[in-house]
Amino acid sequence: MKQILFILMLLSWVSCNTQIDNDASVEVEADWKRLASYKAGETPPKPKNIILLIGDGMGVTQISAGMYMNNNKLNLEKFPVVGLHKSYSHDKLVTDSAAGATAFASGVKTYNGAIGVDADTIPVKTILEIAEDRGLATGMVATSTIVHATPASFIAHQKSRKMYEEIAADFMNTEIDFFVGGGKRYFDRRADDRNLYQELQDNDYVVSDYFKEDLIQCELSWKKNFAYFTADNDPLQVSQGRDYLFLASKMGMAFLRNHSEKGFFLMIEGSQIDWGGHANDADYIISEMIDFDRTIGEVLKFAEKDGETLVIVTADHETGGFAINQESEMGNLKTAFTTDYHTADLIPVFAYGPGAQMFSGIYENTAIFHKMKKALAR
Repeated sequence: MKQILFILMLLSWVSCNTQIDNDASVEVEADWKRLASYKAGETPPKPKNIILLIGDGMGVTQISAGMYMNNNKLNLEKFPVVGLHKSYSHDKLVTDSAAGATAFASGVKTYNGAIGVDADTIPVKTILEIAEDRGLATGMVATSTIVHATPASFIAHQKSRKMYEEIAADFMNTEIDFFVGGGKRYFDRRADDRNLYQELQDNDYVVSDYFKEDLIQCELSWKKNFAYFTADNDPLQVSQGRDYLFLASKMGMAFLRNHSEKGFFLMIEGSQIDWGGHANDADYIISEMIDFDRTIGEVLKFAEKDGETLVIVTADHETGGFAINQESEMGNLKTAFTTDYHTADLIPVFAYGPGAQMFSGIYENTAIFHKMKKALAR
């Protein structure tokens, strides 16, 4: 009798879930079959490109809220591999973005506020720098300033995330090929009178900004690097008219693919999901989450067509202790917060493409670096 009840329950569960996005289910099933086709001991193909998308402050509830307010659908549902990472930093259970991003970028647990340095403030090599050493093209896109904690941790080495001008100067020590984000003031109006905007141009970059022209009007040259500043300091919210994440990411993928035959590494941050959490503003979180997911959809489209791209989506931490409460309905949520800071929740990791199978399970946030590095090994 117990077996019969179990079978009936299972059939009922399957029947209910067939209503959810059949297209996504078919894609997921096909990808799982491909991943499962490798024989024991056989090495799956390695990716040529890696695209890491970070939804700053994006926990499970942020994802859920975005889904329920978007006709019960997100592009995240298409990922065949899902895992969880432990987000704590070197000495705090609740991490900040700097320590969290440094863990992804360099594979070390460090103190909150650290940018590309370990707990003893010693610089640690990042996955972006490793990719450069191996001849790959590299890029970053962020909806914050480009010197904010998350993007900074992939390219700079400073003891404090607040050292914005020093972080901007570290851009001059790399060969990053493409970047888009705010923070123009840290490049061209500095206390030390250096004009990094001009220095980038002198170093054969095509450089432009929001004041000169819209991003869509920029002409890319495959023979030159590209930098575009979307704001003098912090970019606008999506609800205030910001709309460049999708476009910049699409441009970045096309640009980097043509920039090096060896492949590329691209980090894309949906920065302001976190800011909505700090503000305890559910509408802010949801609009930024949906914007980020739209970009995820475009990245997946690229990866599906390309066939050689590993896509990873995760977050540094959850922000706000965000909850969806009783009396909520699809498209009409009743939400609450426990804090205006971060929490210590386990954070989801989604993966697609060659090497995706490495990202299932539960592991430290530092493992994301090591898995990416292993995927890039030739």
